[in-house]
Amino acid sequence: MLKVIPLSSLVKVFSDEEPKQKPFNKLSMFRNEKTSLQIAFSSDVDSALTLSVASALGSAVRFYLVDEIYSGLAVGKPQDDYTLRGNGNSFPDLLHPICDNTLKAEAGKWYSIWVEVVPDECLLPSGEHIVAVELFDGKDKKSVELVFDVIDGVLPEQKLIYTNWFHTDCLATHYGVKVFSEKYWEIVENYLRVARQYGMNMALTPIFTPPLDTKIGKERETVQLVGVKVENGKYIFDFSKVDRWLEMCDRVGIEYYEISHLTTQWGAKKCPKIVADADGVEKKIFGWNTRASGRKYREFLTAFAAEFKRYIYAKGIENKVYFHVSDEPFIAVLRSYRKASELIKGLFGEFKIIDALSDYRFYQRGLIDLPIPSNDHIERFIDNVPELWTYYCGAQFKKVSNRFFSMPSQRNRIIGYQMYKYKVKGFLHWGYNYWYTRFSLRKVDPFKESDAGGSFPSGDSYVVYPGDDGKPLQSLRLKVFNDALQDMRALEMAESLIGREKTMEILEKGVETPITFAEYPHSDEWQLLRREEINSAIREAMGK
Repeated sequence: MLKVIPLSSLVKVFSDEEPKQKPFNKLSMFRNEKTSLQIAFSSDVDSALTLSVASALGSAVRFYLVDEIYSGLAVGKPQDDYTLRGNGNSFPDLLHPICDNTLKAEAGKWYSIWVEVVPDECLLPSGEHIVAVELFDGKDKKSVELVFDVIDGVLPEQKLIYTNWFHTDCLATHYGVKVFSEKYWEIVENYLRVARQYGMNMALTPIFTPPLDTKIGKERETVQLVGVKVENGKYIFDFSKVDRWLEMCDRVGIEYYEISHLTTQWGAKKCPKIVADADGVEKKIFGWNTRASGRKYREFLTAFAAEFKRYIYAKGIENKVYFHVSDEPFIAVLRSYRKASELIKGLFGEFKIIDALSDYRFYQRGLIDLPIPSNDHIERFIDNVPELWTYYCGAQFKKVSNRFFSMPSQRNRIIGYQMYKYKVKGFLHWGYNYWYTRFSLRKVDPFKESDAGGSFPSGDSYVVYPGDDGKPLQSLRLKVFNDALQDMRALEMAESLIGREKTMEILEKGVETPITFAEYPHSDEWQLLRREEINSAIREAMGK
């Protein structure tokens, strides 16, 4: 016997458990919005299934089979109880495109078909559209209708600046291609394009090899875009690879450039790895053996800043570049961070300088103008900084939103509502495609070591998997987070039509306490109903 259940995109369907959530087969959306539903199915005998689809939306509807990925480290310590399962389990995450409309099912196992509607470059036609799906195992036939109610309107452009750190060295090492070869550029663009399609509009730009998650004394693959020559003690800079990077970003729609950090992580004490042609010999001229506050690096940065600033203004991107000092400094390294901050502010102070840090004292003492606190330390920064940004990573596992395998998808998506309420201007995450262990000591197979070799809770370090064709395979977490970004845009649209007060009334309807980053309803039904009521208010205000 074949069982079929329509479900929302917030349900994680485990192979060993029949979904307990209520059937869900209809939602509303806008003409330029991506959205998804699911069809869970199970057969009591081993089956070869045929998938048949009827829909006027045609190629705008895409189908994926959800695959489970094993996690040795699924939860942080100590983690709260708003999780699904613990360590040593497999979790639904990877999305395999269904190409030939055939599926195999093992007896008694549950599977999920992810059904996504994607407008691409063309707007979807307004009106109620039915996607009729039929599964047939040779004996039993089951049908389900999914209803996508397309409102005759478009969401506003995304205002939020969103960066999910893009690790081009991981692409080079996984695919075995030479950095800056034509194949390398092709793969990098493939991955960047998908990132942009799912909301990322700022790209980490490796002018020098980013000094991120690198063990002291070790180094990552060189991906430095800026060419450096040293001739008779003078520095000469070549920006031709930066040109190509900017052209690629422009093609895929990237709007902002996040210049890689100019000092090492967790303290700003040392220099990033910088290689140069020094009097005809290519060698490393800066790295772990040189102080970030030393005279030699100061002289280099001063020469580089003069040329790079001229380049930025010539390209007309002066309002689109953001600089970094050091990632995640803590109060014990305040002295070294102060020295680095003063140097970089002195050289690049006309541009915005951002850093992920959660101790308010760094901002209070004037060391950073645009701090990015984690979402579990954000309260002190709310209403006290000129632009509120936030981030989360492997350390944010109590109460707040995050995207771990072990967490319900609602916990991933809620951040869109939270960022709207608190007028967040930017969101940062460190792992779009980090396929190494902690400290980048070795590469991992993300299909088998989803926890970065037991270092980070699964789901923290990447949201895409490497496809065989040099293109990314997507995760359900990538798509659910994009839903959060679209929720934020829908709220902004509602505010423009009915005002902020009424919009907030809809958003916080039915909550016992006001929404914060730590407190929010733990409910798929509430999450989905809020969005439907927001859409209804927009539709009514537009007279549609």
